[in-house]
Amino acid sequence: MTLAGDDKVLILFRHAKAEQVPGKDDHARELTGRGRKDARAAGQWLHEHGIGPELVLCSSSVRTRQTWDAAVEGGACGETVEFDRAIYNGSPDAVLQELRERAGEAQVVLVVGHNPTMAALASGLTEGDGSSQAHECLAEGFPTSTVAMLRYAGPWSDLGIGTAVLDRCHTARG
Repeated sequence: MTLAGDDKVLILFRHAKAEQVPGKDDHARELTGRGRKDARAAGQWLHEHGIGPELVLCSSSVRTRQTWDAAVEGGACGETVEFDRAIYNGSPDAVLQELRERAGEAQVVLVVGHNPTMAALASGLTEGDGSSQAHECLAEGFPTSTVAMLRYAGPWSDLGIGTAVLDRCHTARG
């Protein structure tokens, strides 16, 4: 993917399907077999579309780490991967603040996180701007293994509500 000047791409990636085990610590929940397949399919989709982030900000939970690992098995790549507990339990505002502070000079950043935060962030940052097909996908509720690609022009520190455009949205199934 070729970007010019201040052009930026933000990819919001909801973790894949995780186990539901009563009494198990939420942070320690693992992916199901279907989740692993779906995450690999998401990685393949990212690879096929030439989307390679310079920075991956990944929630510290087991299921998000496993989602990114499986996506890499499917062909996704990321130059630098950082695990962040603030993304695990963060509100949309908290995740946005982490992004603003940590994205640096990267042009393409991918966040592996959780719902409802990923859906709220995608919706709020774009406020309906962008591809109608992508917004239809977003309206389906941002199911597990959904990837939303937003475009933005400017420094990460200025990214805010209504400043981005939703370019693509894809729910991966393996």
